[in-house]
Amino acid sequence: MKHRWTGALLAALAAGALAQPLPQASTGRIERLPAIASKHVDARPVDVWMPADHDPARRYNVLYMQDGQNLFDGRLNFTGKSWQADLAVERLVKAGRIPDTLIVGIWNNGVERYAEYYPEKVLAHAPEAARREYVEGASNGRSKADAYLRYLVEELKPAIDSRFPTKPGPESTFVVGSSMGGLISLYALCEYPQVFGGAAGLSTHWVGRPTAWGRERVRNAALPLAAMAYLSQNLPLAGRHRIYTDRGDDWLDSLYAPTHRFVGEVLRDRGYTHADAMTPVFDGTGHTEADWAARLDAPLQFLMSPR
Repeated sequence: MKHRWTGALLAALAAGALAQPLPQASTGRIERLPAIASKHVDARPVDVWMPADHDPARRYNVLYMQDGQNLFDGRLNFTGKSWQADLAVERLVKAGRIPDTLIVGIWNNGVERYAEYYPEKVLAHAPEAARREYVEGASNGRSKADAYLRYLVEELKPAIDSRFPTKPGPESTFVVGSSMGGLISLYALCEYPQVFGGAAGLSTHWVGRPTAWGRERVRNAALPLAAMAYLSQNLPLAGRHRIYTDRGDDWLDSLYAPTHRFVGEVLRDRGYTHADAMTPVFDGTGHTEADWAARLDAPLQFLMSPR
């Protein structure tokens, strides 16, 4: 049954979502974007980080990052750790390794995270039973990844470009996430190569549902094979985009090894070279914000350094 939301109720829901605490940056400052009346997704906070020397007269690259509540302030995460994304960008800009950059932190939507982050068209390549199991068990009965990308491209990006001094072209626009946030980031590049110049997935979650810890459920074949089929047909042309995907070797990341190797083969088959794609493995690291913070410099420099 469809809900008939009133304007007042929609406003109340948006106000509740945006009432989340504003992260405290270690450097620079964070501004919360006003609520967007989206046709595609529920309201969620969007935080924009600007460097301490932010100058409206300069133009900035834009880094769109998933799981925005985990990027800057460990107090907002149950692990007590964050990506320290503000420190990474400031460090790389000061070293002259990347251009001036803003970070757009898009909060995940809690119970809808699996529905919004698992690529919808990847599921189309999976057998019906696997597809139905994922959609019913993890996505609350409906995949919402394509709707989430429409929100990102059609609603959020125009709002960012109109409010902040950005370089709006794909050569200056990038998308990054970890785990399932890595999946949706790579999917965004494949679906909208005219919008994004590069994408990075740290500990990209190529296997099944993250909450199915039993190895017989996590170490599946159907969804990874579906992902490889999708990539083989939909990766953008090499030479104009950059793709980064990595993994550790501890805990959940250890399950990614077979698919991670195959992703490298798919990239090579599609003409990607070391200048276009990077697929490292980080020994002794796992699946936490602290692990991603420790290696965030690598994908950011790879995506945004001059060719």
